[in-house]
Amino acid sequence: MIRLLFLIPILLCAGWFWFLRSNHIPLKKGRRGFIYILTFSTFVLAFFALMIYVTKK
Repeated sequence: MIRLLFLIPILLCAGWFWFLRSNHIPLKKGRRGFIYILTFSTFVLAFFALMIYVTKK
């Protein structure tokens, strides 16, 4: 499962991009959404990395 975690931000960003395009919203206005997605994904990845580190000891 950890191998597939890199797909989370890619899929979320692709979905956000599709949403912006389908509603005719410029990418400049939707930039904050990309930042939120990447921040959230970073925290999820860090959490799982921490849990793997904690449980391996």
